[in-house]
Amino acid sequence: MDARAVSTSRLVSIAAALAGSLLLLFLAAPVIGLVGVGGAEGLARLGSDAELRDALLLTALCATAATACAALGGVPLAWLLARRDFPGRAVLAACLDLPLLIPHPVAGIALLLLLGRDSAVGGAALAAGLRIVGTPLGIIAAMAFVAAPLFVSAAREAIARVDARYEGVARTLGDTPWRAFRRITLPLAGRGLLAAALVTWARAVSEFGAIVVLTYNPKVVSVLSYDRLTSHGLSEALPVAAALAVLALVPLTLLRALRADAERVR
Repeated sequence: MDARAVSTSRLVSIAAALAGSLLLLFLAAPVIGLVGVGGAEGLARLGSDAELRDALLLTALCATAATACAALGGVPLAWLLARRDFPGRAVLAACLDLPLLIPHPVAGIALLLLLGRDSAVGGAALAAGLRIVGTPLGIIAAMAFVAAPLFVSAAREAIARVDARYEGVARTLGDTPWRAFRRITLPLAGRGLLAAALVTWARAVSEFGAIVVLTYNPKVVSVLSYDRLTSHGLSEALPVAAALAVLALVPLTLLRALRADAERVR
């Protein structure tokens, strides 16, 4: 390699490193600044701000319920996409990814059309004594709608990494398809499914746009931070926003620890 090629390679490397560093700074600095400025006050307010405590608890509970719903319906869909080739498979996969592509306030409007009291589903639920819009059920629905596609995608990859021949061997020994999945695939894909659940939970916790359309009250933390920003200004919104950032960082930290542990096992 001549001197000019070496010089060009070094310049490209330096430019790539600079671009990567700038992107990392752009992504990390706002969150670090938010937590640094408002994190201590947000933690301090947990003792005196009942509304913030209630919002944090509601957010965590609804995100957990939404993640459970995503896992309950997502695991069979993930197995189907990972193990079967059938007509319409690409259409099904596109439908599952669609909530990731539309603006989240638009997702909230779409859910309102489906679940509102004037709709067939919402009207039937009301007739049965179950109100969705304006209740924690609406929050769970909004969280599940925007976060479930992440679970299905990650779960599909986790199941696809498990050799299908293991299920085939179990079937030859008399296992039903469900029993083979439960005894063989589910344990082997368990770490990946747990990682999918953590990502889904973090995404559900951070949702705002769809929730604010379906259920403004009771308030989750994202809605509370917006409400305080518009009503009282930045100084009141900062501690709430920082508390939300910390809450979202917890599962992501667990996810990184899980992946590091998996790499050590390998």
